[in-house]
Amino acid sequence: MNEFPPSRQRGLVIHIVLAFVLGLISLVALWFATQSAVGLPFTLYLLLFVATVIPAPILAYRAYALTRANYLLDRNTLRLVWGLRVEEIPITEVEWIRPVTGLLAPISLPLFRLPGGILGVTRQPDIGKVEFMASEARTLLLVATPRQIYAISPENPAAFSAAFQKTIELGSLQPVKGRSQYPTFVIARAWDDPLARYLWMAGGFLNIGLLVWVTVLIPTLGFVPLGFRPGGAPLDPIPGSQLILLPLLSGFLYLVGLLFGLFFYRKTDQQILALAVWASGALSALFFLVAVFFILSTPI
Repeated sequence: MNEFPPSRQRGLVIHIVLAFVLGLISLVALWFATQSAVGLPFTLYLLLFVATVIPAPILAYRAYALTRANYLLDRNTLRLVWGLRVEEIPITEVEWIRPVTGLLAPISLPLFRLPGGILGVTRQPDIGKVEFMASEARTLLLVATPRQIYAISPENPAAFSAAFQKTIELGSLQPVKGRSQYPTFVIARAWDDPLARYLWMAGGFLNIGLLVWVTVLIPTLGFVPLGFRPGGAPLDPIPGSQLILLPLLSGFLYLVGLLFGLFFYRKTDQQILALAVWASGALSALFFLVAVFFILSTPI
């Protein structure tokens, strides 16, 4: 089987640096929010935390997907791999492969893209639906099948096209069936596992309950001690509205654990690790609930 990987270096650097910077900004924003009184600065820091903490794991996954990205070609199958996305196309179903420069109109790229992560689906006026699994726009090739067209970007497009032409001339050895695998297949498989489903639900309900409880309590709170000194004495009181940071932090940890668990669950021999991560996420949310209870019970 011949491998034609996409260009990775520039995309990996960009995604890793952006994920690190956004993660750092979110931590700094969270720290300043805990130090700010209720008002506009506190709200702005909170919004900055939410706005930066959400894209960071997405960028991290895209960096991981780029490390696994590859285009594999043999006499029977063209296999496109991008992270957890896999498309196996029988070589007999490939109608043509050509560079995007051969189109009558310039191709429309996905809206949210970065070097190393040109992903998504667009509709082109002359060729219809196109799914992008590419890293660089300058090396884009279009792969046409009866169902749809795929946009890929092997690092050496000429070598890929020559290998495909040679494969076509040799002919397929045996008929094969196409296969499409999307990242959501891991979610569906985990949801069918009763233990995994109950751990997800337990963590989700605990985090929602914590958020609702704190939100209801905030209007009635004055000042609370958010933490303790090494000797056990409470820290200086802060406005009770800042307790909202605890359910936000708990929810973030739960979502990160959920994603990491899915990463492990895709492999049968690592599913026990996924269950352990999800169990720790539910337990962490319970600990946050207990922490809020003790904070509210601590006299100022």
